[in-house]
Amino acid sequence: MQYDIIVIGSGPGGYVAAIRASQLKMNVAIVEKAELGGVCLNWGCIPTKSLLKSAQVYNYMKHSEDYGIEIKGDVKADFGKVIERSRQVAGGMSKGVQYLLKKNKIEHIEGQGRLAGNSKVEVTAGDDSKKTYTAKHIIIATGARSRELPNLKQDGKKVIGYREAMSLGKLPESMVVVGSGAIGSEFAWFYASMGTKVTLVEYMPSVLPLEDEEVSAQLGRSFKKAGIKVLTDSSVESVDTEGKLCKATIKTKKGEEIVEAEIILSAVGITPNISGTGLEEAGVEMDGDRVKVDEYYRTNIEGVYAIGDIVHGPALAHVASAEGIICVENLGGLKPEPLNYLNIPACTFTAPEVASVGLTEKAAKEKGLEVKVGKFPFTASGKASAAGEKEGFVKLVFDARYGELLGAHMIGANVTEMIAEIVVARNLETTGHEMIKSVHPHPTMSEAIMEAAAAAYGEVIHL
Repeated sequence: MQYDIIVIGSGPGGYVAAIRASQLKMNVAIVEKAELGGVCLNWGCIPTKSLLKSAQVYNYMKHSEDYGIEIKGDVKADFGKVIERSRQVAGGMSKGVQYLLKKNKIEHIEGQGRLAGNSKVEVTAGDDSKKTYTAKHIIIATGARSRELPNLKQDGKKVIGYREAMSLGKLPESMVVVGSGAIGSEFAWFYASMGTKVTLVEYMPSVLPLEDEEVSAQLGRSFKKAGIKVLTDSSVESVDTEGKLCKATIKTKKGEEIVEAEIILSAVGITPNISGTGLEEAGVEMDGDRVKVDEYYRTNIEGVYAIGDIVHGPALAHVASAEGIICVENLGGLKPEPLNYLNIPACTFTAPEVASVGLTEKAAKEKGLEVKVGKFPFTASGKASAAGEKEGFVKLVFDARYGELLGAHMIGANVTEMIAEIVVARNLETTGHEMIKSVHPHPTMSEAIMEAAAAAYGEVIHL
């Protein structure tokens, strides 16, 4: 069975690469051992956003009087139905990928795929039967899984990862979330909103430690306001799971503290899924636990490529998709531009939301750049006031000499929808003055971008 391309893995890198290759008239097959759509559609991006939406609706109902709406009787959340809705959303998206593969005449091969040398892929089906397929090009897009710490072994019941956190049988009364990156912060906010007593533990000095310092500080305040106990500069040293409740021994700035909780959620990052892929046997060069590739995702082995979470770069769904498209377009002779990893947006879907792209103010200064910084708070936004969403701000960082937009950092309602404007602006090398003169609709949250640019140049109107 000869193909132009075989893709191993059907996540947002794999299935997107397969579809783009089919559009370029290539004969394509995709190998997947689990659900189509990978972790993102089934156990990551999509179902978590469903959970977060349910929590947002619940919060609106609990504070309906702030909007002049009276609800008689107690507002209750059915946790089981919240989880069920999330799974239904994920299932629908997976079926959508199945439809897209059929529409684009891509063969779906079910099973565990591994490199078998000489342009071959061996697929082991669920009944342990094996079949070998041949392709001119093989793209490895196997994604990643929850990372385990030696002192925080996951048992799937009391100490869990993100996958179990999306399908718990009942709402826990208490939870310790270890790690405050996007995954940890989103789950901390979700469970706290649903009524769980949440303790968030972060080794670094602030939550979302990769974000701008002012953004991280604002989110920390918002979390505390939401009832989340935030322990930064802290680490979980050990966990005792013998009793009814877990006992987490936490090393803090003030000394050791023992926190009891029903569930410990480990959200300390991810580990690439490279085991069993045949990469090592094929002689594919590695860089630590990532596959070493060039700007078109070629490995050192001719005809073998790697994209997504198993290569260096941000472990984000939209990055994997972009990498997959660039990889196959290069194979199709289109000579695409390599991906600019300095212009990748990051989003965290807490309340308030967080979105950013480019350099932080601190990073820009550390590079020796003279900067102009403009900041516009949502307390001064008419739309934010009308929506009852006044927490947060937009912060823009410009190069003082050339006017280049170095970075944007936002925290507030719907900022994950607003960050794309900045990505396009940076891609087009837009200056601060061009942003000021680009008329934004009123009243919208996006006006804050124009106002923040104006603030950087002393022209802000509404502050």
